[in-house]
Amino acid sequence: MYLPFLFLLPLIILSCYPHFATSSSPQNVLTKGSSLSVENNHHVLVSPNKLFTAGFHQIGQNAYCFAIWFSEPMSDGNHTLVWMANRDKPVNGKRSKFTLQKTGNLVLTDAGQMIWTTDTKSASSLQLQLIDTGNLVLKQSDEEPYLWQSFSFP
Repeated sequence: MYLPFLFLLPLIILSCYPHFATSSSPQNVLTKGSSLSVENNHHVLVSPNKLFTAGFHQIGQNAYCFAIWFSEPMSDGNHTLVWMANRDKPVNGKRSKFTLQKTGNLVLTDAGQMIWTTDTKSASSLQLQLIDTGNLVLKQSDEEPYLWQSFSFP
């Protein structure tokens, strides 16, 4: 009598908490044609060692920068930013995207208007990866040199 209940218990729990069934683990790679959206603040890149996070960081009311920060907040709850793509030109909180285009160009748009770009091109497969050092790298394979890296643009 208790045996069928044991098999149903996990299904009952998952149906009551659907985010367990649908949540995905943080990613550290963005592939060609993929984007991160300002409206989804849970869609971020996380380094494999989980020390760094990259995504849209709010810097004011309806003002965001694409940034890299230490994942662990400081005692006041704020994060230490280590790099920003668009520090002088924040984007708004709707329809802004950070995209690795199919052409190999990395682009930040604000409601469709280009704000920042790496001006990179590649016909081969590419991926944008946040690595354990906090460096955001655009690479063609597991080898260096990188096509583009955030450490070269402080």
